[in-house]
Amino acid sequence: MWTMKTLSAVTEQADSLTLVAPSSVFEGDSIVLKCQGVENWKIQKMTYHKDNKELSVFKKVSDFLIQSAVLSDSGNYFCSTKGNVFFWDKRSNIVKIKVQELFQHPVLTASSFQPIEGGPVSLKCETQLSPQRLDVQLQFCFFRENQVLGSRWSSSPELQIPAMWSEDTGSYWCEAETVTHRIRKQSLQSQIHVQRIPISNVSLETRAPGGQVTEGQKLILLCSVTAGTGNVTFSWYREATGTSLGMKTQHSLSAELEIPAVKESDAGKYYCRADNGHESIQSKVVNIPVRIPVSRPVLTLRSPGAQTAVGDLLELHCEALRGSPPILYRFYQKDVTLGNSSAPSGGGASFNLSLTAEHSGNYSCEADNGLGAQHSEAVPVSISGPDGHRRDLMTAGVLWGLFGVLVFIGVALLLYSLFHKISGESSATNEPRGDCRLNPQEFTYSSPIPKMEELQPVYVNVGSVDVDVVYSQVWSIQQPESSANIRTLLENKDSQVIYSSVKKS
Repeated sequence: MWTMKTLSAVTEQADSLTLVAPSSVFEGDSIVLKCQGVENWKIQKMTYHKDNKELSVFKKVSDFLIQSAVLSDSGNYFCSTKGNVFFWDKRSNIVKIKVQELFQHPVLTASSFQPIEGGPVSLKCETQLSPQRLDVQLQFCFFRENQVLGSRWSSSPELQIPAMWSEDTGSYWCEAETVTHRIRKQSLQSQIHVQRIPISNVSLETRAPGGQVTEGQKLILLCSVTAGTGNVTFSWYREATGTSLGMKTQHSLSAELEIPAVKESDAGKYYCRADNGHESIQSKVVNIPVRIPVSRPVLTLRSPGAQTAVGDLLELHCEALRGSPPILYRFYQKDVTLGNSSAPSGGGASFNLSLTAEHSGNYSCEADNGLGAQHSEAVPVSISGPDGHRRDLMTAGVLWGLFGVLVFIGVALLLYSLFHKISGESSATNEPRGDCRLNPQEFTYSSPIPKMEELQPVYVNVGSVDVDVVYSQVWSIQQPESSANIRTLLENKDSQVIYSSVKKS
């Protein structure tokens, strides 16, 4: 706060009426004007003037106060009074007051008014206090397009902006004011245009545990650029399909796309693109192979005979159905390593062993392609001696001989049965079967037969033939009410006829 400046006043008298005013005034000071030389009871009106214009009128002796002086308060001041009688009308001397500038209008400066996008910019609000008022404290505030920057008012005349982006282009200015908020001044507006750098040198690289892409593990596709500013949009693609795998937009020169668990089908060629609004740039195509860990191998034993014997050459074949080559196979008897064999192109591998009596036991194998070894199940092997081997061969020979005899007997019985059947059918065909017609005279009824709702079968035997088979004709008719109807039905050629064969006893 500044004190009221009434000391060292300039006093001028004119007909005993005097205007008293401060000798030195700065912006923000209080100005008190006093009109002296008259008694209160002798006046009816007191008026204060500036540049011949009335400022204020009082009905008694009063002071005129300017609470906070500004530059426009500079001018020529005087006062006048009007008394009870005509001769008491008075006018004071003229006092010239000049309000001095407390501090100059601030000027906004910047480290660059055309910064490169992404780079920092330093803003400064420059002003200078009057040499007579160097003790006055000021505070500063910065603006962009009517928006406050930073933490609003600060005692520092500088503002650091860490990174400027294209959307930060616009009009900037600053304000400076006293901490008492009496005087505030604004700088002129300055235009800052942020320059954008196009994208260049887009590249795609892979990041995987151990440096190689393995099935089931995480894969990161890193797309980066060596130059380019602003919001960069990164996108990833698979060449075979051309569809986008993902997209990210951020203020950086690189971005990552993560595949949590790689599959065998993910192997192939990939590329990425980057764009910051100028042009979309594509990286080179990168081939990504996927290594497959080996599956659990299967051990197969191959020997010359049905049973293994001393002196036989036993082949141990180990194969993992899945796994990237090369694959190294190791062969074991119990926990003892017998040897190893490699499959450079994948598939299985074999190990040959000349058997002795000590080779009985459990055998297993192991597959390893550097991504983790897998062990097969144990396969037992029982080895017989040389005599037992010969006995087994003799037993096998006897069994094969018996099998041949049984086959011969079965074929002979089949031929005999077929021959006997053909002979019987021939003799039956040559014998006469007799008349198969029915004799209607055999069916006579002396009295009416009751009605029957169900069909009744009537059988007529054909004359017997001296053969193994007797043929009969069977009619299925509905029982009529009279014998005449029976005859009619029997003579009807459309009656149903069923043949059946009955073995003679």
